[in-house]
Amino acid sequence: MKLTEAITPTGHSQSIYTLIIGLFGRFFKYPRVDEANMHQEIYFEQAMEQSLIEQGGYERGDASGFDPVRALFPEEVIAFVSVSQPERWQSLVKLHGDKAGEVLLGSLVKELASKNALHVLRHGFKCFGKTFRLAYFAPNTGMNPEAAAAYGHNRLRVTRQVHFSEKHPKKSLDMVLSVNGLPVVTLELKNPMTGQTVDDAMGQYRRDRDAAEPIFRFKERALVHFAVDPDQAFMTTRLSGDDTRFLPFNRGHNHGAGNPPAEAGGYRTGYLWEQVLTRDSLMDILARFLHLEVSESKVTTKKGVKRHKKETLIFPRYHQLDAVRRLIDSARAQGPGHNYLVQHSAGSGKSNSIAWLAHRLSSLHDAHDNKVFDTVVVITDRRVLDQQLQNTIYQFEHKQGVVQKIDENTQQLAQALSSGVPIIISTIQKFPFITLALDTLAKKGEEVALNTGGKRFAVIVDEAHSSQSGETAMELRKVLNRDGIESAIAEEFLDVEEEALSEEARRELFKEMLKRPRQPNISFFAFTATPKFKTQAVFNEAGPDGQPPFHLYSMRQAIEEGFIMDVLENYTTYKTYYGLIKSIEDDPQVPKRKAARALARFMSLHPHNIAQKVEVIVEHFRHNTRHRIGGRAKAMVVTASRLHAVRYKQAFDDYIKRHGISGIRSLVAFSGSVTDPDFPDQSYTEVGMNQGMKESELPERFASEHYQVLLVAEKYQTGFDQPLLHTMYVDRRLAGIQAVQTLSRLNRTAPGKEDTFVLDFVNEPGEIHEAFKPYYEVTPAGEPSDPHQLYDLQHRLEEHQVFTADEVNAFSEVWYKNRNEPTARDHQKINAVLDHAVERYKALDDDHQDQFKGQLASFRNLYAFLAQIIPYQDSSLEKLYSYARFLLHKLPRRADDTVFELEDEVSLKYYRLQKISEGAIDLGVGEAQPLYGPTEVGTGKAEDDEVELSTLIGKLNERFGTEFTPADQLFFDQIAESAVESATLREAAQANTRDNFAYVFNRMLENLFIERMDGNEEIFGRLMNDDDFRRVAGEHLLHEVYERLQEGEKNNA
Repeated sequence: MKLTEAITPTGHSQSIYTLIIGLFGRFFKYPRVDEANMHQEIYFEQAMEQSLIEQGGYERGDASGFDPVRALFPEEVIAFVSVSQPERWQSLVKLHGDKAGEVLLGSLVKELASKNALHVLRHGFKCFGKTFRLAYFAPNTGMNPEAAAAYGHNRLRVTRQVHFSEKHPKKSLDMVLSVNGLPVVTLELKNPMTGQTVDDAMGQYRRDRDAAEPIFRFKERALVHFAVDPDQAFMTTRLSGDDTRFLPFNRGHNHGAGNPPAEAGGYRTGYLWEQVLTRDSLMDILARFLHLEVSESKVTTKKGVKRHKKETLIFPRYHQLDAVRRLIDSARAQGPGHNYLVQHSAGSGKSNSIAWLAHRLSSLHDAHDNKVFDTVVVITDRRVLDQQLQNTIYQFEHKQGVVQKIDENTQQLAQALSSGVPIIISTIQKFPFITLALDTLAKKGEEVALNTGGKRFAVIVDEAHSSQSGETAMELRKVLNRDGIESAIAEEFLDVEEEALSEEARRELFKEMLKRPRQPNISFFAFTATPKFKTQAVFNEAGPDGQPPFHLYSMRQAIEEGFIMDVLENYTTYKTYYGLIKSIEDDPQVPKRKAARALARFMSLHPHNIAQKVEVIVEHFRHNTRHRIGGRAKAMVVTASRLHAVRYKQAFDDYIKRHGISGIRSLVAFSGSVTDPDFPDQSYTEVGMNQGMKESELPERFASEHYQVLLVAEKYQTGFDQPLLHTMYVDRRLAGIQAVQTLSRLNRTAPGKEDTFVLDFVNEPGEIHEAFKPYYEVTPAGEPSDPHQLYDLQHRLEEHQVFTADEVNAFSEVWYKNRNEPTARDHQKINAVLDHAVERYKALDDDHQDQFKGQLASFRNLYAFLAQIIPYQDSSLEKLYSYARFLLHKLPRRADDTVFELEDEVSLKYYRLQKISEGAIDLGVGEAQPLYGPTEVGTGKAEDDEVELSTLIGKLNERFGTEFTPADQLFFDQIAESAVESATLREAAQANTRDNFAYVFNRMLENLFIERMDGNEEIFGRLMNDDDFRRVAGEHLLHEVYERLQEGEKNNA
């Protein structure tokens, strides 16, 4: 703030001050000052102060009462202690008389230095054997009037123009917020209309605010510093000169950075003082959000390994605070039985959000002071999260036993649930074995009574994907509401007509059926950056716009705010041009589609192909990546299979050795053991290829300076955080969520990391754009599934006459009656029942086999999904679902279901690797496609006719380019005609929307093209090699075929 503005008296004699400045300007020819702008920052400051006093629960503070040496408002401290703790204060006065205040302040200053301000605020400080409180926090319930009265003693002050330095007495802070005399928040305010913005406020903190000044000492006094102008707010918890890192504290606007226009003509940043910094809100943040995060890292030096400890004071970002509070308010008002989706991008601070939410939910009470949840269960596969949760919550509670990590076995989980541990951390895989664990404990004489009657649970899901909405997740619901399900069976379901089963089997059947829909005593809080259709449908509590997710922090906002890198900013694609030639005299008949895949696999594994790509990778890394991030940059190579990873590792190491390259070493990551068909006597493992390095050691070893490149196959493509990853070389097909998750391994920020780079040998920029777009801003939901589809499918399955109702009942009697401890005799009975259906299935022709098998798989998938959303309560569906799961495993595979191999029959004729495109993939353009869930689409299987090997090879080798002319229309007319004649497509068009029909159509389209490739080689070549050409043609055909099939259906009606 400018000097003239800084010394203006606060709100009393501004008009006189303005007059004096005007007179000086007139007589001494000073530059004319625009009076309207002169006091803009003063007005901004006044507006904030006025709001905090009139609506925020503050009182105006006296700047002259600040002691810059102690960095306290001494009179406020003494006044608070004497009024809120009179007996202890009087005992101190008796001991020290008039010096009692100085003694108290001396002890406080020492404890602030040794224990930190946050600890003192929460737990008090010692002075001559007595513990004095420096703050009281709001109780969880209204059942403790004394605690509520103590909370009322807190004195929050807003003080403007605080001169904070003994060395520089003229320097002042625009605003300080204090709690009972302790400064906890400082603010520097700017106004763009006077030529200064929030950037100037941050610059002021960096260059004009000495971190050694008592008020700025990390952890000891002010806990957070805000730089604010009317449009944006930023904050930091630690001043470090030019290295000070400010984080945005903005609401986000249009799914990006910044703030939306304010309502009712206020400031865009008005939420900061109208919501966040009000008395109750700030006290809540001090009590339940702010915490000290301590991390340790190992640094290798010449003298050995040193441990480096780093402390970070965590103040919630706006979206974290908003998400947790909205979830808490909804849970308090609605109680259990609701499913929430929190779609927060990578870089959102999800671990802290989960810790804060878990702690709040564990102590949440409703308006009638009843506990909302008895236990909070956190479902996670991340090892780091459990320790972080325990450390964070310990700071709030300051006692052990609040959090229990289930790291032994399911018996430990059963005991934790039965004993009512407030917060339990476990993987979801342990829940299906709870019943078995209870029996095991009983046999040991350690019987545990797991009583869920009347108990309510909050389940926080760390990464909500399909695994959290499958059978295992339903077992969790069954365990956490076992008493509720039992009572529901007792009240309603044993009277239902289900005479085919014994009472014992019937009871177990209904248990299975009742576990599927949402349970009235369980609320789910699911976090993910990339929700699938199922995730949105199951965790469907509506957000502000009436649709899930309940809360959103978008990828776009995270990128624009600098929390993650834009991994698509530098994206280069290469294309492989090659020719294959038949190398045997015979010209055998081969299945077209499978041979095409076999040829592609042959090419991708060819030593020349891998050698060429390795050369591109190594040379690119040497010249473009290695020097990045201060010479610490690393790269990941994503390969198509475990065998590809093996051959890449061999070729990589060979290239490095042959060319004498130093400073680039690789590690490989894949599961299990791999046998190379070219060397069948030799098998390879990750440990063996990494010179004996244990799998568990790999992430830490790769993080060291000894390794630069990681070659992966289906490993480390999700959940792997390595901030030094700068470049990714992609040599496998990526689509949908897999593309987003894989490429997002690059998005972590690190000091000195200014950009990322992707070199893609396989995928097109348009495909990657399509994969990322739904998760860039808001993820649009597709049309909900039709619940009646299940009954249609059930009817059509029965029409095949492969199974009978009696057989389904016979299976169900065996399966459900002894559900938990099936015997060998049970297994024998189930197999005997299923064999009847298998024999009838074998008697069907190939088309009907494909149709039945596809419909049975569709029924299984659709029921597992829809039963979570729609409480069917139909035992016939549940029985058929269990029967279908077993029968699908028993149905024989045809000989042509096996993988087709082409090795000796073909050889490489020519090869060329060419750069096709480079630049950014702009996610700001285009529309995101909605997500779609399972539908009744599994009605058949694409045919795979046999052709001569030479024909297929010739067509796949050619690279055509042509202009699209009217004469080419015949080619597409013939394809459309073939499609309309397809029984599979006709059936799919009748049962599905156009968008859902597209899944079936697109799956068959390539085969339709191959069937007609002789009719127009130019067009066929263009379709095979030009993705844009193929996409436009495909969309045109999809529209035409669907319309014709729909029209035909109407005419037949």
